[in-house]
Amino acid sequence: MNRIYVFVLLLLLPLNALAITADEAMKKSQAAFLYPGADFKARVMMKLISKGGQERVREMMMLRKNFGQPGGEQKYFMYFFQPADVRNMTFMVYKYPGKDADRWLFVPAINMVRRIAAQDKRSSFVGSDFTYEDISGRNLEDDTHAVVKDEKIGDRDCTVIKSTPKAAEMEYSYKLSWIDKTTFLPMKEEYYDKKGELYRVFSADEIKDVKGHPTITKRSMKNLLSGHMTEVSFLKAEYNVGIEDSLFTERYLKQPPKRWIE
Repeated sequence: MNRIYVFVLLLLLPLNALAITADEAMKKSQAAFLYPGADFKARVMMKLISKGGQERVREMMMLRKNFGQPGGEQKYFMYFFQPADVRNMTFMVYKYPGKDADRWLFVPAINMVRRIAAQDKRSSFVGSDFTYEDISGRNLEDDTHAVVKDEKIGDRDCTVIKSTPKAAEMEYSYKLSWIDKTTFLPMKEEYYDKKGELYRVFSADEIKDVKGHPTITKRSMKNLLSGHMTEVSFLKAEYNVGIEDSLFTERYLKQPPKRWIE
């Protein structure tokens, strides 16, 4: 009887009483997009495409490991195969809940590990249209979130969330995210400048099931001001491969273990 009573009450509630909040939607989206599995490994192809259609290709291995629950501590390690000017370059991120991430870049040409300052997190990641922060994700606490509307992207029902940075020094005034109501993956993101004009667009171009995890295997970011675009494809993606904690050290930035970059 109790279950029937609760079910009847739920039916009588207005639809918006059962709707997910903006903060809940963004937390679920972050978990689905950045945290699935205990760890993750992918061979990544990145195409930098100019306004005129000229292409430059960067190929890398990306490794990621979670150290706690979704939204908690996380570490990233990336190794570049090509082109020649970035070959053997590595990039590492320590991401923490509620504070700025630590980021390092090893540049083999000068045999030096460079710490990336917190204020540079919105800089271009190796010449692409993605920023350093785009790669590992932004702290949800850095923005205020509000539900704008429901809207379809193709055949996917999405909740549209407006995220407004709390810090005035950000280069954009707000971002709109189309969150798939089923997978909670971000299907599209639009960035608006200080004048309220759209200038950068993220798109999830292909989604595949990888070991039970819906995964964006192709994505793109376009800069509407320059006409430049970056396309990223996962040539091979794997979850729960047993990445050791010791990988995420300065020692391996200079000499990454072959078993993880082959």
